[in-house]
Amino acid sequence: MGKIMQILKIAMAFVGIVVGAGFASGQEVLQYFVAFGIQGIWGAVLSGLVMTLMAMIILQLGSYFRAGEHGEVFKRVSHPVFSRILDIGVVITLFSTGFVMFAGAGSNMQQQWGLPIWVGAIIMLLLVLAAGMLDVDKVTAVIGAITPFILAFILIASVYTLFTADVDVARLDAAAKATVDTTLPHWTVAAVNSVGFNLMVAVSMAIVIGGSMFNPRWAGIGGMVGGLLYSLMLLVSALTLFAAVESVGTDALPMLTIINQLNPWLGQAMAVVIYGMIFNTALGMFYALGKRLTAKNPDRFRVVYIGVTIIGFVLSFIGFQTLVAYVYPVLGYIGLLLIAVMTWAWFRGHSQIRAESGRRARLMVLLGLRAGGKMAPREEAEFKAEVEASNLPREEIERAHREGHEV
Repeated sequence: MGKIMQILKIAMAFVGIVVGAGFASGQEVLQYFVAFGIQGIWGAVLSGLVMTLMAMIILQLGSYFRAGEHGEVFKRVSHPVFSRILDIGVVITLFSTGFVMFAGAGSNMQQQWGLPIWVGAIIMLLLVLAAGMLDVDKVTAVIGAITPFILAFILIASVYTLFTADVDVARLDAAAKATVDTTLPHWTVAAVNSVGFNLMVAVSMAIVIGGSMFNPRWAGIGGMVGGLLYSLMLLVSALTLFAAVESVGTDALPMLTIINQLNPWLGQAMAVVIYGMIFNTALGMFYALGKRLTAKNPDRFRVVYIGVTIIGFVLSFIGFQTLVAYVYPVLGYIGLLLIAVMTWAWFRGHSQIRAESGRRARLMVLLGLRAGGKMAPREEAEFKAEVEASNLPREEIERAHREGHEV
């Protein structure tokens, strides 16, 4: 039972970092998938399959290297040039996603309450600046609790739409292609680009989550379960927005429109929940960016954090839909390099990862015998041989045992 709970915990953590405000609002799903009509539904299936594979790979590599941050893994699995490109790409992603959230905050309040876009954006700016001065771990933990609510709202919107809509596939296919604008050239490109973008946003935390797991096997299974859960949510969202495209195809926050159609009070609640998701994403992006830019001079964190946040706020007035249409795909193309590098590294080292998983499980058993005073000389010799063969130092293996890691 302990292993099952551990897998579910990792899976839900992965879903939590991938499902951001763009996904929750429906705008991301609209432009990446619904814009291509019925082919976009197949695109959602393809995207889900690729994401499931990548979730398993990234969390397993994070566990194998016991990584504490993404650069650690990039340096070990790729050429220094690619490692540098990916690091720069992640930094750009943090900034770009952050300022897209300011635009989303303005669109949220404008669509729901008719306020000028700058009102929602300024409130978000003040919240993000204030929270960045506090203990961000506690703040993000509180806001992170909103994730189950947004999942519930997506499910409610889906059930309502799919059971009440007049689903004429041919008509909806034509309406989707005519109504929704996209900068992506083909549904297959959009599917893979979507994974690339979401991985660029999530890779830092996903590697850290994987690194917290001692056994790569369980980390990989947790990633796979998380990828499948995400795939299910993506497919349900794509079907829902496809069925409702005639009424929500031009809206900035289409999922919010559907909930408002169902019940105005639920719409009010969802608007608040989406705003909270936007806040969580914006805070996480700018905080991580500030930390990355001041890694060698942490005393300057607050100054840099305030500076990049204000710059992001100014850029946000380009508009939410425009930013999603142009910024996300560019980051997605950079993410294709991430997919290629991580996939190649995993296939190249798969046998070593599998062997290391078994080795770490055996080492935990041997350390348990030692702790109970039952390790024989033959087992002591086996322990030394396994430690020498492992890619982890002895002290880290022993610390993992003291911390009670499941194997």
